[in-house]
Amino acid sequence: MIGIPVGLLYANAFEWAFHKYVLHGLGKNPRSMWAFHFHEHHREARLHAMVDPGYQKSVWHWNAQGKEAAALVVGGVLLLPLFPVAPYFTATVLACAANYYRVHKKAHVDPAWAREHLPWHYAHHMGRDPNKNWCVTYPLFDRLMGTVEPLSPRPQTSQAAADPATAPA
Repeated sequence: MIGIPVGLLYANAFEWAFHKYVLHGLGKNPRSMWAFHFHEHHREARLHAMVDPGYQKSVWHWNAQGKEAAALVVGGVLLLPLFPVAPYFTATVLACAANYYRVHKKAHVDPAWAREHLPWHYAHHMGRDPNKNWCVTYPLFDRLMGTVEPLSPRPQTSQAAADPATAPA
């Protein structure tokens, strides 16, 4: 049973680190396979007041949503060999991955819901600094790592202001 709380901690830590170091770190390079997150998903969310139109389509499109889902499935498959030795841990992490997808999609289809239920993720997209608030489902590791930043909107005066690549690093 210890696998459940360990799985919850691991999933949140992984969510924080993957978002920070892979999706934003590697993803800032336009030639990276992870560039879809920073250069497509963040741009769309900024241009449409948190809505990413890709999330209104089927998951089978090869857009940010489809790539995110594929990465979650691959990660889940890579985790499956642990099931015989750590079934509660594995099941918890897989449930967290499914919840991540559900919550992240809902946040980018229903911005009012996101602002009320995931204010840290809303601030990640709509606030001044997209390099804060790495957690999506729950900001535990943002709190532990000191990367929580409450929403303080930046003024949008042009199309360039909507581009996350122009945000402070």
